[in-house]
This record gives sequence, C-alpha cells and structure tokens, in this order.
Amino acid sequence: MKNLSMMVAAAGISAAALSTTAFAGTLQDPVIEEPIAPAPQIVSTGGDWTGFYGGLNLGYGDVDTNADVDGDGGTYGVHLGYDYDFGRYVLGGELEYDKFDVTLGDGDGSVEVDDVARLKIRGGYDLGRTLIYATGGLARVSTEIGDENGEFLGLGVAYQVNDRFTVGGEVLEHRFDDIDGSGVDADATTFNLRGSIRF
Repeated sequence: MKNLSMMVAAAGISAAALSTTAFAGTLQDPVIEEPIAPAPQIVSTGGDWTGFYGGLNLGYGDVDTNADVDGDGGTYGVHLGYDYDFGRYVLGGELEYDKFDVTLGDGDGSVEVDDVARLKIRGGYDLGRTLIYATGGLARVSTEIGDENGEFLGLGVAYQVNDRFTVGGEVLEHRFDDIDGSGVDADATTFNLRGSIRF
C-alpha cells in the first residue's frame, strides 16, 4: 500500500511537471519582430538654381564689319539675373553690361567700340551642380560712329562651386545692322569667363 501511495504521488508530480512545461511554450513558431530601419538621410548634390544672382565678367571680343575695318580686344563687365529651376530644366533672364577695349582699323580711320549692353533670356538643362544653357536676346552697342540695337545668340555653362558661388563661361554671337545709319554692319563674337554670387 505504501508503494502504491508513492507511485500515485510520483505520477501526480510528473503530471504537474508536464503540464507546467506545456504552458511554458506553444508549438507555433515564435514571432520575430524586424528592426525598424532609420529614415534615409537626404544628401544635397547641388543643383537648385532658383534665385537671384549677380557677378563679374572678364573676356575677349572680336568684331568684323562690312567696311573692311575689324578689331579685337579685351572685355569686362557685370551681370544681374534670376533663374527658376523646374527640376530638369532651368529658365531665367539677365541684364549684362560689357565694356570693350576694341579698336576697329588703324590710324586716323580707326573706330572705337565702347560697350555692349544685353537683355538676355536663357534656358538650360540641370545636371546637378552643372547647368548647360542656350541664351539669346537684344543687345545695344555703342561706338564712335553711333549706337545701334541688334540681337545675339549663344551657349554657356555654369558650375556651382558651393551653394552661393558659381563660375562659368559663355560664347555669344552678335549682329548689328547699319550702325546709326552709317551703312556699317558688324558681327561681334565674345567669350566671357563669369563669376556669380547667388542670393
């Protein structure tokens, strides 16, 4: 009888131990929660061209006329403009003034080209920190024989050194017909290096 009591007690302890083990877990696979990834950091690569800018020009001009008097020389000036960045494309306008150090011809018949002012429209492709663009508009030349309005077309490139400062270059082809009624037509090609501050 004593042995029977001990067997019943042992069976009861075993059953209790088994039931505790059964409640300790289930037969289903455990749920593993994946860690939450941090939000990606946005890294600026430049390329926001929207805003006002102004700066200086330094370049070279070559002027040819139908009166067999030609000349070339240095140019320097200023520019002020505004661009709007549409994403891939940029559209803007600009006022520019260049002082010329160009003399057409030699001796007593020489003519000085004093300056050129330009009203420009430019449109280009946004490559990030680099902008490639075409430009055109109206120009006014001042010379010793008089002043005349004309037009110009050109190509340019600008590069953002940082968020405020850009450098670039521009080639422009100008056309002036019958300067101040003199019968003299002139073609002028200019190349400018440009530095601008954006604000």
